[in-house]
Amino acid sequence: GDGAGPPAPERVLFPPTFSVSEIKNKQRRHFMFLRWKQQQRKEKLALKKKRRKEREALGDKAPPKAVPKTIENQRVYDETTVDPNDEEVAFDEATDEFAPYFNRQTVPKILITTSDRPRGRTVRFCEQLATVIPNSHVYYRRGLALKRIIPQCIARDFTDLIVINEDRKIPNGLVLSHLPDGPTAHFRMSSVRLRKEIKRKGKEPTEHVPEVILNNFTTRLGHSIGRMFAALFPHDPQFIGRQVATFHNQRDYIFFRFHRYIFKSEKKVGIQELGPRFTLKLRSLQKGTFDSKFGEYEWIHKRREMDTSRRKFHL
Repeated sequence: GDGAGPPAPERVLFPPTFSVSEIKNKQRRHFMFLRWKQQQRKEKLALKKKRRKEREALGDKAPPKAVPKTIENQRVYDETTVDPNDEEVAFDEATDEFAPYFNRQTVPKILITTSDRPRGRTVRFCEQLATVIPNSHVYYRRGLALKRIIPQCIARDFTDLIVINEDRKIPNGLVLSHLPDGPTAHFRMSSVRLRKEIKRKGKEPTEHVPEVILNNFTTRLGHSIGRMFAALFPHDPQFIGRQVATFHNQRDYIFFRFHRYIFKSEKKVGIQELGPRFTLKLRSLQKGTFDSKFGEYEWIHKRREMDTSRRKFHL
């Protein structure tokens, strides 16, 4: 008012029983909703600052910070959660189908194929996946049934078969079969992003063997799936390449990311995404190699029976 500067914007005071949905005009309703959200954020920030000042004033006597409740830390306990020191788990790991890989007796050799007559996006995805997984080869189906492909793979010493399925030109499923004796996992695939669709992506990946990170595979089922993913990559990562493939399980969704470390100084390190990226959801785990009619299933996702609680997870 004294000419020193522009007047301060008025603080919007909404009545206590105010409801944005009562406003009939759509544009006005949207505008008022944004104003209301802005006010909520300011109040939340002011409360946060007030609490921080109180904690600084109390010093060492300040009460411990409250841990926020999340779906993850409120998870329903699963009796199949793996204890790393469990003798039974150690015995199973020493004798399962992946034991030769973890004992370094076999070197992974992967065949990547597609559903019949794949479209351009699926073809590009397979080619980019082959640059992520060392010693992998892309072949196209040309009408061959999977049951006929599997014996040919075993005869040519392939250790794993990956099949990328598509629907309406978009990759939507992944079948991973460990050869020669299984198991076979079937995943629903979503949120596929190719390299050119990723912002601030790095240069093309090099031929170095990447490091593999497996997060949150805690149950017996999750442990099996984690070992399947680990067995796709050679056991000795070449750290000089600074490349890392991450399978991160959160609420039974497996997020795949492929990064390169960027060392800015001795203390600072950044990561640069190389792509591709995708999300998997386990639909079934089958004993043996792929057999849709007579296969014996270890686990099948049954939505109505299993998804009774938002806090219950299987991996």
